[in-house]
Amino acid sequence: MFHDPLLQPYQLKHLTLKNRIMITSHEPAYPEDGMPKDRYRAYHLERAKAGVAMTMTAGSASVARDSPPVFNNILAWKDEVVGHMKALTDACHDEGCAVMIQLTHLGRRTRWDKADWLPVVSPGHEREASHKAFPKKMEDWDIARIIEDYVDAAERMQAAGLDGIEIQAYGHLMDQFWSPLTNDLDGAYGGSLENRMRFTFEVLAGIRERCGENFLVGVRYTGDEDVPGGLTREDGFAISHMLKESGLVDFLNVVKGHIDTDAGLTDVIPIQGMRNAPHLDFAGEIRAATNFPTFHGAKIPDVATARYAIASGKLDMVGMTRAHMADPHLVRKILERREDDIRPCVGANYCLDRIYQGGMALCLHNPSTGRELEQPHVIAKAETKKRVTVVGAGPAGLEAARVAAERGHEVIVFEAADEPGGQIRLTALQERRREMSSIIAWRLEQCEKLGVSFRFNTFAEAEDILGSEPDEVIIATGGLPHTEVLSEGNDLVVSAWDILSGDVRPAQNVLIYDDAGDHAGLQAADKVSAAGARVEIVTPDRSFAPEVMAMNLVPYMRNLQKRDTTFTVTWRLMSVVREGNKLKAVLGSDYGDFTRERLVDQVVVNHGTRPLDDVYFDLKPRSRNLGEVDYEALVASASQSVEKNADGSFRLFRIGDAVSARNTHAAIYDALRLTRTL
Repeated sequence: MFHDPLLQPYQLKHLTLKNRIMITSHEPAYPEDGMPKDRYRAYHLERAKAGVAMTMTAGSASVARDSPPVFNNILAWKDEVVGHMKALTDACHDEGCAVMIQLTHLGRRTRWDKADWLPVVSPGHEREASHKAFPKKMEDWDIARIIEDYVDAAERMQAAGLDGIEIQAYGHLMDQFWSPLTNDLDGAYGGSLENRMRFTFEVLAGIRERCGENFLVGVRYTGDEDVPGGLTREDGFAISHMLKESGLVDFLNVVKGHIDTDAGLTDVIPIQGMRNAPHLDFAGEIRAATNFPTFHGAKIPDVATARYAIASGKLDMVGMTRAHMADPHLVRKILERREDDIRPCVGANYCLDRIYQGGMALCLHNPSTGRELEQPHVIAKAETKKRVTVVGAGPAGLEAARVAAERGHEVIVFEAADEPGGQIRLTALQERRREMSSIIAWRLEQCEKLGVSFRFNTFAEAEDILGSEPDEVIIATGGLPHTEVLSEGNDLVVSAWDILSGDVRPAQNVLIYDDAGDHAGLQAADKVSAAGARVEIVTPDRSFAPEVMAMNLVPYMRNLQKRDTTFTVTWRLMSVVREGNKLKAVLGSDYGDFTRERLVDQVVVNHGTRPLDDVYFDLKPRSRNLGEVDYEALVASASQSVEKNADGSFRLFRIGDAVSARNTHAAIYDALRLTRTL
């Protein structure tokens, strides 16, 4: 075990890192009023306790008032940040974990209508596609004050006791100086690469002068923007040597690509279905060329890939950030030789996509992440052993079974199908999303280790459930597609599930009506278009597939746009009638009395699911609580105590889509917070 490359210490200047695994800078959007308070501290501390060598906070902390975050970032330009960062750092240091923070000025990568409504600034007037603000071209006094802002922010972090800082230099202001695409300045800060790097070196020199040599400083940057007219690979290698030879930095953290579009961002931070560790070799080439401490992280989701990154000499420290969101105890499980117990990151990117829509980062299948204070990762044993019967072995049912078994209860699971999975079985049929199956596989394996009893191929009726003599019954039967949304022709349409399961073959000219906006609609469109069909996706929304979110949308668009696909927004499917051997679809509008018609071969409707809840209502009058949930107790992670029927022998609950159509995270969160108090 002690010869594991990942577990070897690493000496970074004066700092000894106890192993080679780090959490790279990222912003989970947990600050309160721009400050990393209790929730933020608990998130990092959980991972520090489990043995990670270094955690980098913020992605990125703003150094200046005119760099307002577009989601909930740390405000490093405020003096009050020092106390909060000190509390976090001291707590992690007590666990032997080093702490750094990433500092930035966003430049054009923000909006003018945030915070104080100050102009967005950049070395040129070019607008960034993602945030759409037209920047003010920087003047000399802008440059001078922002250099001072960086230095002041670094000094605050040193005062808080951090081991060092990382300067963010891709996509943000630093890179906007570097890239010929965004730097239109004349004079000392524009033109040649040396001039374009001048701002960076003046910032770094100021930090060194203020903070001294014992405060670690690194730069996270792109070594190749991989976009026409941008920084080339050759530029990246030159920049790498310049950073090293400046004597102002202690490590390089290299990425590849650009982040000014959703597509570019997704290539830099790949999601499921995309290649693991796509930029690892490139980072290794930078390390080989510079012989300088090199860090990197981009879709390194598993221990084997991380181990290879270190053993091959490509990296000095390997970043496993999303992997630690899925399982904060990853390092501990390596140390304990329990790698098969590590909860896998499935690349669903619910974490990042949520923050880009203004929410806090959450892991699709670990609802304790970000909720360490309310939903601890460790499940406590129950005082009294009970019999718990779960109906349904989808993600909600399996999580309920796992948690109940962790509590020490005797658990039995009824499942109508011949294997577990629920809706995820359909999702994972698509090769690009097959990683989703790990959500089920991990839970099934954990349940089997904990002694959970499964009865597959059993469509459980009320008497079957009562025959298990349960103390607690949890209904996790999910839902079925709801397609009866038309004034006429409901019998003529098929569901997205019909297409995904293969029960219905795609026709040649297909209209997909997506009124749910989730993955099922786009997955159906992907499958139908891949079969060579002409596809029109119609939605009554202003944009299509809003529940899929930005980075997850990218792979769909790359497939659909290269095929015969049309996207039609703000139109609602009203009716479908036969016209010869075709179907006439009538579209209406929420904006007025307008109609349009389409003549197609097939109409697919994606309108979510309706609960499959017959057995719940059969059992409800026989339960002690009559199915009632105390929401106040649920939210407070307190025990359920509703007693409405003295003749009942069991309590009854339902979770996930058996309640209402939501998503995988909601289903698993339902199961966790209910079952952990049984």
